[in-house]
Amino acid sequence: MTKAISSSGNPVPVRTPRPRGRRIKLAPGLRAAAGESALNKHWRTYFLAALVETSCVKASAQIAGVSPTRAYRARREDPAFAAQWRTALAEGYENLELELLAHLRNPDPARKIDVANALKLLSHHRAAKAEARPPVDERSEQEVLDSIDAMIDQMRERAAANAALLAEMDGGEGDLGAD
Repeated sequence: MTKAISSSGNPVPVRTPRPRGRRIKLAPGLRAAAGESALNKHWRTYFLAALVETSCVKASAQIAGVSPTRAYRARREDPAFAAQWRTALAEGYENLELELLAHLRNPDPARKIDVANALKLLSHHRAAKAEARPPVDERSEQEVLDSIDAMIDQMRERAAANAALLAEMDGGEGDLGAD
């Protein structure tokens, strides 16, 4: 395994893909029965690290030594991996924004950055992020109503405690003035 240097100067693990013979497509039932053990999930670490640096699934899959199809399938079938994927892409966009800002503040003639396309990409990402639907709340209607009732009860308790504290303070000031 070798390490490549990313555009930000950080080392990125690079796995050279092994030559593979004819691929056999497993039925989903067989694939689920075999399961993806910790032994064959190691590519995900390399894939996610590369995804942060490149924001490109094809390049990240190549670095991890897997096909993009396998990466997309793992994302579709494993919600935890899908969440890590989204986090890696968000971090990649943050890196792009920081690199672009650094370039605009202190341009390096040796480093070429397509500023217009970078700004366009960041703008589209922000718009897509703003349009993204909020996560689905799995709670029942009764659970939501119970949580609202509990919140209102807490607010009433705090209001009563504040009123008692204010009444105590007002009563204490009168005693101080009488002396």
